[in-house]
Amino acid sequence: MILPNDLQETVARALAEDLGSGDVTAGLIPMGRQAVANVFCREEAVICGTAWFDEVFRQLDPAVTVEWRCQDSGRVQTDALLCSLRGSARSILSGERTALNFLQTLSATATATCRYVDLVAHTQCRILDTRKTLPGLRTAQKYAVLCGGGTNHRIGLYDRVLIKENHIMAAGSITAAIQQARKLHPNIRVEVETENLQELAEAAAAQADIIMLDDYDLAAMREAVRVIGGKIPLEASGGVSPETVTAIAETGVDFVSIGSITKHIRAVDLSMRFVK
Repeated sequence: MILPNDLQETVARALAEDLGSGDVTAGLIPMGRQAVANVFCREEAVICGTAWFDEVFRQLDPAVTVEWRCQDSGRVQTDALLCSLRGSARSILSGERTALNFLQTLSATATATCRYVDLVAHTQCRILDTRKTLPGLRTAQKYAVLCGGGTNHRIGLYDRVLIKENHIMAAGSITAAIQQARKLHPNIRVEVETENLQELAEAAAAQADIIMLDDYDLAAMREAVRVIGGKIPLEASGGVSPETVTAIAETGVDFVSIGSITKHIRAVDLSMRFVK
């Protein structure tokens, strides 16, 4: 997996936000004091964010070394030692929170994604993310989804046409919206959100590249799969939870998109402890 191009910029913003004019508490520590610190994961998780963690200390103090015992996409057990740091005590303390924030947040997205991926592993269905990401962490969370075994949907508003209910109302119809999309953006894939089988039929007739089934019940999803017959990829969306995703995937849809894997996450429980 390729790391996002804006990784360094993202870390720089986070450090500026936290450090401001300087770490007044770390300044209490003698300047030459060296330290060793370990980072532990206090629960089962899928790890993601090691590059962001490393970048924090590269920007703050390149003399701090980080020795990893795991890698992105790796599953760890409770109380696993993730990494050890050596270097200036001041630098380690100043970078601790920013580094852990990245690691715990991106691991949370990877872990949540992996949970859904495991629940549909016996099907051909793939788990998609959405644009419902934390502000400023779009590319980082998209990377974390990949680490969890998921698949990225569009990155932003520029790389795929996604015609939703309000677009359809403003354009006049599904067909009119698709025709305009083809005219203006002939090289971009066009996806259409539908709310019933009638809209599905119109989207198919207008040759949408992907059709979203928004809040369909299971019977309607199965009928959509039968009607389309594999000619157009189908994406189920809405009302997806760990309790419902398996049944949704078993209808035969190609994708299930889930906003909660990036917006409703709970940070993985990490801790850093000085050992000397």
